[in-house]
Amino acid sequence: MTLNVVVLVLVTLQRLGELWLSKRNTRRLVAQGAREVGASHYPLIVAVHALWLAGLWWFALTRAVDGFWLAMFVLIELARIWVLASLGRRWTTRIIVLPRAPLVRRGPYRWVNHPNYLVVIAEIAVLPLVFGLWQVALIFSLLNAAVLTIRVREENRALRG
Repeated sequence: MTLNVVVLVLVTLQRLGELWLSKRNTRRLVAQGAREVGASHYPLIVAVHALWLAGLWWFALTRAVDGFWLAMFVLIELARIWVLASLGRRWTTRIIVLPRAPLVRRGPYRWVNHPNYLVVIAEIAVLPLVFGLWQVALIFSLLNAAVLTIRVREENRALRG
Protein backbone atom coordinates (compact mmCIF):
# COMPACT_ATOMS: atom_id res chain seq x y z
CA MET A 1 0.00 0.00 0.00
CA THR A 2 1.40 3.39 -0.97
CA LEU A 3 1.59 6.45 1.26
CA ASN A 4 -1.01 8.05 -1.04
CA VAL A 5 -3.51 5.31 -0.23
CA VAL A 6 -2.72 5.46 3.49
CA VAL A 7 -3.31 9.22 3.59
CA LEU A 8 -6.54 9.02 1.59
CA VAL A 9 -7.86 6.09 3.62
CA LEU A 10 -7.14 7.93 6.87
CA VAL A 11 -8.83 11.12 5.65
CA THR A 12 -11.82 9.16 4.36
CA LEU A 13 -12.17 7.29 7.66
CA GLN A 14 -11.82 10.57 9.54
CA ARG A 15 -14.62 12.13 7.50
CA LEU A 16 -16.88 9.10 8.01
CA GLY A 17 -16.15 9.16 11.73
CA GLU A 18 -16.96 12.84 11.88
CA LEU A 19 -20.28 12.25 10.13
CA TRP A 20 -21.10 9.58 12.72
CA LEU A 21 -20.10 11.91 15.59
CA SER A 22 -22.06 14.79 14.08
CA LYS A 23 -25.18 12.66 13.73
CA ARG A 24 -24.87 11.45 17.33
CA ASN A 25 -24.34 14.98 18.65
CA THR A 26 -27.19 16.34 16.53
CA ARG A 27 -29.61 13.73 17.90
CA ARG A 28 -28.52 14.52 21.46
CA LEU A 29 -28.87 18.29 20.96
CA VAL A 30 -32.29 17.97 19.32
CA ALA A 31 -33.43 15.82 22.25
CA GLN A 32 -32.38 18.73 24.50
CA GLY A 33 -34.55 21.16 22.54
CA ALA A 34 -32.09 22.35 19.88
CA ARG A 35 -33.16 23.12 16.33
CA GLU A 36 -31.41 23.15 12.99
CA VAL A 37 -30.95 26.43 11.13
CA GLY A 38 -29.96 26.95 7.50
CA ALA A 39 -30.44 23.36 6.42
CA SER A 40 -31.06 24.29 2.78
CA HIS A 41 -27.35 24.87 2.03
CA TYR A 42 -26.17 21.68 3.77
CA PRO A 43 -26.37 19.51 0.60
CA LEU A 44 -23.99 21.98 -1.09
CA ILE A 45 -21.44 21.52 1.69
CA VAL A 46 -21.75 17.74 1.44
CA ALA A 47 -21.37 17.89 -2.34
CA VAL A 48 -18.24 20.06 -2.22
CA HIS A 49 -16.59 17.82 0.38
CA ALA A 50 -17.60 14.57 -1.32
CA LEU A 51 -16.40 15.75 -4.73
CA TRP A 52 -13.15 17.05 -3.21
CA LEU A 53 -12.43 13.69 -1.63
CA ALA A 54 -13.51 11.77 -4.74
CA GLY A 55 -11.27 14.00 -6.85
CA LEU A 56 -8.34 13.26 -4.59
CA TRP A 57 -8.97 9.53 -4.86
CA TRP A 58 -9.14 9.90 -8.65
CA PHE A 59 -6.07 12.09 -9.20
CA ALA A 60 -3.74 11.52 -6.23
CA LEU A 61 -3.09 7.78 -6.29
CA THR A 62 -0.16 7.94 -8.69
CA ARG A 63 1.28 11.28 -7.57
CA ALA A 64 4.37 11.85 -5.46
CA VAL A 65 3.76 12.86 -1.84
CA ASP A 66 5.31 16.16 -0.79
CA GLY A 67 6.61 15.82 2.78
CA PHE A 68 6.34 19.53 3.58
CA TRP A 69 2.67 19.72 2.65
CA LEU A 70 1.96 16.44 4.41
CA ALA A 71 3.48 17.87 7.59
CA MET A 72 1.32 21.00 7.17
CA PHE A 73 -1.75 18.80 6.76
CA VAL A 74 -0.92 16.89 9.95
CA LEU A 75 -0.68 20.21 11.82
CA ILE A 76 -4.06 21.24 10.40
CA GLU A 77 -5.54 17.95 11.62
CA LEU A 78 -4.20 18.67 15.11
CA ALA A 79 -6.05 21.99 14.93
CA ARG A 80 -9.18 20.07 13.86
CA ILE A 81 -8.90 17.84 16.93
CA TRP A 82 -8.54 20.94 19.12
CA VAL A 83 -11.70 22.44 17.59
CA LEU A 84 -13.70 19.23 18.03
CA ALA A 85 -12.48 18.80 21.62
CA SER A 86 -13.34 22.43 22.41
CA LEU A 87 -16.91 22.07 21.17
CA GLY A 88 -17.32 18.58 22.59
CA ARG A 89 -20.91 17.37 22.41
CA ARG A 90 -21.95 20.56 20.63
CA TRP A 91 -19.87 19.88 17.50
CA THR A 92 -21.89 18.97 14.42
CA THR A 93 -21.60 19.42 10.67
CA ARG A 94 -24.93 21.23 10.72
CA ILE A 95 -25.97 24.51 12.35
CA ILE A 96 -27.73 23.30 15.49
CA VAL A 97 -28.86 25.97 17.94
CA LEU A 98 -29.47 25.06 21.56
CA PRO A 99 -31.62 27.83 23.07
CA ARG A 100 -30.13 29.68 26.02
CA ALA A 101 -26.85 27.79 25.77
CA PRO A 102 -23.81 30.07 26.08
CA LEU A 103 -21.38 30.27 23.19
CA VAL A 104 -18.30 28.12 23.55
CA ARG A 105 -15.37 30.37 24.52
CA ARG A 106 -12.63 27.82 25.19
CA GLY A 107 -9.87 26.49 23.00
CA PRO A 108 -9.50 28.36 19.71
CA TYR A 109 -12.96 29.89 20.24
CA ARG A 110 -11.32 32.29 22.71
CA TRP A 111 -9.66 34.09 19.80
CA VAL A 112 -11.59 33.24 16.61
CA ASN A 113 -15.32 33.06 15.91
CA HIS A 114 -15.24 30.19 13.43
CA PRO A 115 -12.00 28.21 13.87
CA ASN A 116 -13.60 25.09 12.40
CA TYR A 117 -14.07 26.87 9.09
CA LEU A 118 -10.46 28.06 9.12
CA VAL A 119 -9.44 24.42 9.52
CA VAL A 120 -11.72 23.37 6.66
CA ILE A 121 -10.34 26.12 4.42
CA ALA A 122 -6.81 24.92 5.15
CA GLU A 123 -7.68 21.24 4.64
CA ILE A 124 -9.37 21.82 1.28
CA ALA A 125 -6.34 23.78 0.06
CA VAL A 126 -3.48 21.79 1.60
CA LEU A 127 -4.39 18.13 1.10
CA PRO A 128 -4.35 18.41 -2.70
CA LEU A 129 -0.96 20.15 -2.43
CA VAL A 130 0.36 17.05 -0.64
CA PHE A 131 -0.01 15.36 -4.03
CA GLY A 132 1.02 18.35 -6.15
CA LEU A 133 -2.55 18.95 -7.27
CA TRP A 134 -2.63 22.74 -7.13
CA GLN A 135 -5.50 22.86 -9.66
CA VAL A 136 -7.68 20.72 -7.35
CA ALA A 137 -6.67 22.94 -4.42
CA LEU A 138 -7.66 26.07 -6.35
CA ILE A 139 -10.97 24.79 -7.74
CA PHE A 140 -12.19 23.37 -4.45
CA SER A 141 -10.96 26.35 -2.44
CA LEU A 142 -13.12 28.58 -4.63
CA LEU A 143 -16.13 26.26 -4.34
CA ASN A 144 -15.61 25.99 -0.59
CA ALA A 145 -15.36 29.79 -0.28
CA ALA A 146 -18.72 30.16 -2.03
CA VAL A 147 -20.40 27.60 0.23
CA LEU A 148 -18.76 28.96 3.39
CA THR A 149 -19.97 32.47 2.55
CA ILE A 150 -23.53 31.16 2.76
CA ARG A 151 -22.75 29.00 5.79
CA VAL A 152 -21.07 31.67 7.92
CA ARG A 153 -23.83 34.17 7.15
CA GLU A 154 -26.45 31.62 8.27
CA GLU A 155 -24.51 30.63 11.36
CA ASN A 156 -23.87 34.23 12.43
CA ARG A 157 -27.57 34.99 12.02
CA ALA A 158 -28.46 31.94 14.13
CA LEU A 159 -25.96 32.84 16.84
CA ARG A 160 -27.28 36.41 17.05
CA GLY A 161 -30.87 35.18 17.25
